[in-house]
Amino acid sequence: MDAHKQLTIGLFGFGVVGEGLYKVLQQTPSLKASIKKVCIKNPEKKRNAPAELFTTDKNELLNDPDINVIVEVINESEPAFEIVSTALKNGKDVVSASKKMIAEHLPEVLGLQKLTDRSFLCEAAACASIPVIRNLEEYYDNDLLHSIKAIVNGSTNFILTKMFEDKLDFQQALLLAQQLGFAESDPTLDVEGYDAVNKWAFLLTHAYGIVEHPDRIVFNGIQNIQAGDANVATEKHYDIKLVAQAKKLQNGKVAAFVLPQFVKHDDHLAFVKNEYNGVVIESGFADKQFFYGKGAGSFPTASAVLSDLSALRYQYKYEYKKLYHHKPQELTNDFYVRVYVSFDDWKFIPKEKFEWIEEWHAETDRKYLVGVLPFEELRNNRWWRENNTSLILSPDAVIEDVEIRKLKKKSLELAGIV
Repeated sequence: MDAHKQLTIGLFGFGVVGEGLYKVLQQTPSLKASIKKVCIKNPEKKRNAPAELFTTDKNELLNDPDINVIVEVINESEPAFEIVSTALKNGKDVVSASKKMIAEHLPEVLGLQKLTDRSFLCEAAACASIPVIRNLEEYYDNDLLHSIKAIVNGSTNFILTKMFEDKLDFQQALLLAQQLGFAESDPTLDVEGYDAVNKWAFLLTHAYGIVEHPDRIVFNGIQNIQAGDANVATEKHYDIKLVAQAKKLQNGKVAAFVLPQFVKHDDHLAFVKNEYNGVVIESGFADKQFFYGKGAGSFPTASAVLSDLSALRYQYKYEYKKLYHHKPQELTNDFYVRVYVSFDDWKFIPKEKFEWIEEWHAETDRKYLVGVLPFEELRNNRWWRENNTSLILSPDAVIEDVEIRKLKKKSLELAGIV
């Protein structure tokens, strides 16, 4: 593709993002990109574009030799994968915003890119308007990337902001998010953390060369967070955020998960409110860098699709350097986490699983404790997600073996045992 090549686009999906892209392309003639056909599911629906643009036959787009780019912004994972794989095999470049499809079919998508030598770009699937994939690909070498933590789901962040700033309870905040269009009518994917862990699965590939199915990453959403938890956070001068994170441990392996976390007020992520997303990357010599932007909505997501389209004019591809040119990193569950757990009844809490418990408050209806758990416990058991239990990570939650041994030795010395 030479730098001035006309991009002729076949677009799948004309919802919030698809229509946003259609409008944005009309306002950016310099891009030399035009939509030739749009494939939709429901032909009856009234749409703000000429009727002849639309079809319900996917092959009209996939088999048209003039269409050299397929943009895919539909919701269902399996049809999206079929569209993407057919398009790549037919010699077309692909831009996708379907995080669930990418997360669930990552090995196949990687294989197809190698096989066909076409570009598959998906910045819009990660953090909408924040260029996080391109930065991880181009800017950060695997060995220097200490950690990455992020708020990658705008709906949950909006709900948590309302719980803190307007003192709404979870249900009221969720209802408001739905009314404003930030949460789906079925909010499970957002609220229970599925959307965030899907994004995290392929961001780990760009950050560390890790290819892991989202089912194998420990995650939870904010569905169990209560007004009482927000009160405790306020007392301790924290916010609560749903944080996706990955951290390189001293043994060279990577700890990664998506869980609610207490965030100190001076943390960059405390600054990320409402439907915004934020990413903090810590690297060897650059210290911390913070990316901030809208994580949802028509134009912010369309802007990421636009950026990928403009990159296609220069034959840009993800090289997956951390996966193909380095020794890829490995995920590990062999570390500890400091957690806050609130609950109604002690009998549901396996106290013996804690390395130690630092504080507990049992005088109120709703009890809570702060303690240290092996991460394996979260991976292997579900008590922390059931019986109205709420688990929130402490700030700087990850504790490595070495530190545990030091802390234990110190406490034994203080007790006069050693």
